[in-house]
Amino acid sequence: MRIVFYKWRMGLLFLLLLTGQTACSSPSAEVAAQEVQEPTETFTQRRVVVGADSLVRGRLLDRNDSVLVATGTLHLLKLPRKAPLDTLALAKLLGWGPPTVRQRIANALPYDNAPAGYPVNLRLTAAEAARVRKARKEWPTLVLSTQVGRRYTANAGAAVLGYPANEAQAFFKQAQRTKRGRFYKLRNGGVEGYYNGLLTGRVGYLHPLIDSAGNNRGSWATDTTFRQGQDLHLTIDTKLQAYAEQLMGNRKGYLVALDPKTGEILAYVSGPVYDPATLTAPDQAKVRSEMLFDENKPLLNRPAMLANPPGSVFKLVNAAVALQLGAITPTTGFKCDQTLIKCVHDHPRPGSLTVGLKYSCNPYFYQTMRNLIQRVPDSLVADTVAARHANLAEWRRYVRSFGLDSVLGVDIPREAPGFLPTPAYYDKVRKTRNWTYRSIYSLSVGQGEINMTGLQMANMTAIIANRGWYYPPHLVRGIGDNGPLPRFTQKRYTLIDSANFAALLPGMLGVMQRGGTAETSSLADVGITVAGKTGTVENGGDDDDDHAAFVGFAPADNPKIVVAVYLENAGFGATAAAPCAVMVMEKHLRGSIAPKRKRWEARVKHRARNGY
Repeated sequence: MRIVFYKWRMGLLFLLLLTGQTACSSPSAEVAAQEVQEPTETFTQRRVVVGADSLVRGRLLDRNDSVLVATGTLHLLKLPRKAPLDTLALAKLLGWGPPTVRQRIANALPYDNAPAGYPVNLRLTAAEAARVRKARKEWPTLVLSTQVGRRYTANAGAAVLGYPANEAQAFFKQAQRTKRGRFYKLRNGGVEGYYNGLLTGRVGYLHPLIDSAGNNRGSWATDTTFRQGQDLHLTIDTKLQAYAEQLMGNRKGYLVALDPKTGEILAYVSGPVYDPATLTAPDQAKVRSEMLFDENKPLLNRPAMLANPPGSVFKLVNAAVALQLGAITPTTGFKCDQTLIKCVHDHPRPGSLTVGLKYSCNPYFYQTMRNLIQRVPDSLVADTVAARHANLAEWRRYVRSFGLDSVLGVDIPREAPGFLPTPAYYDKVRKTRNWTYRSIYSLSVGQGEINMTGLQMANMTAIIANRGWYYPPHLVRGIGDNGPLPRFTQKRYTLIDSANFAALLPGMLGVMQRGGTAETSSLADVGITVAGKTGTVENGGDDDDDHAAFVGFAPADNPKIVVAVYLENAGFGATAAAPCAVMVMEKHLRGSIAPKRKRWEARVKHRARNGY
């Protein structure tokens, strides 16, 4: 009975479900569903560019707000390719003089003996272009055109200013053809390359979503705002930069001057020097070709990219570390024992650190470093090899706090880190762990495996001037209406106590005084006290002279300028590098060179022009 009732109930339920399905799928139900469905809307995604016509690349201005580089109109004169050219008449038209016309044309050709009719474009000033326009009827074969490009108002600061890569394509192709681009790392670009994004600015993009009626229905992507190209306010003093370049001229080397209180670079010279417009100008093809093959490598950005042994200027660092680690005291004296290492200066016995620095006594610093490396802690009495390894590692740790063996982070591309040897390095090179101090003593006089860049050498001197701290050197003090990049406002400290830096000052003052290695470069006659240190760097070549180095700051009691100079194959630091440094100091602090040094200045400039 229960089974029959259950079957009857399941059948009834199945019938009801079947009836419901039929009702849902009926035509009337489908029509009803279509009547309540929302109509499908069509939207259009658009992309609107904002500010493309008003975007201008930012300018470069010096620390006194003088415009150095700006985007403007360049006037180009295309010479006829077939008809003979009357250079005398053209010179009269442009107001150049026949030799100038011939030289300008020769510089525009990529190589000597270029075929007749090779296309030549000469840059003109606005006034010269106006003369050509007025003489169109007399000169129908001349073609005058204009283009937008970077205009340089000064002929100094090439290594600082750099170039936009898009305007240097002709140069890159020349370098590629001559296979010199890789060697020179030519895509350096200076501050133009480093700050390219900020200088260029950016257009804005709107992303409206438009309905079929033309109404804005929101955005289909995130909008971006228009940003005009930012001006860069450089730390460079144009007048000081131009003066320093006159002292460098065609010589190989570098000169870096900076404000120790801020890290702002006042002058940045890489020699041989050249006009900053050379690498992008359309009429400088031959000049660029000559620079690519020049054995003096003018395109190498020496202050940032070239690391060399610093020579005796490094004695300042070794002395500071030795004082900190207790290897010597300011009153420690040593015999000038030339059986240890040769000393080129004839001087009294160095009975203190001050005397050792004043006369740059090599045996004094040999023994200073020996005390540091060969000291044996109680825990390592039985293992002098381990003691030397530990001492060298400790020395290196303190020296690295000066910003050495690492990039300082200056705002210019391709900065080299330099090099400081490690114990593991000597294990590998000497092929034994049992190396002795005698095999590494060259570190005591800044030779051997130590390598420093010009920026590091200047920064090292700023640290001494500040008694142990520094701001990273930089070339841009303001971006638009703002200050420099944040990292350039962060003070950094070394591991050396300020008292140990103060102990170096009497010796650095002695260098510039009577009997000191740079006594002839004193500025005492104009009331400026200079603290300095000379260096003469052996280069290992029998036919080439040694390199000359000098570092210093002034005024000694309140430093406002630090200068580091390095002249390759120039001889003694006292006679070659020191004069350049102190004249830059005097120019910055006084604005002019005293009459007493005018003949000296003329001699330095003459040597600079002639490259020796």
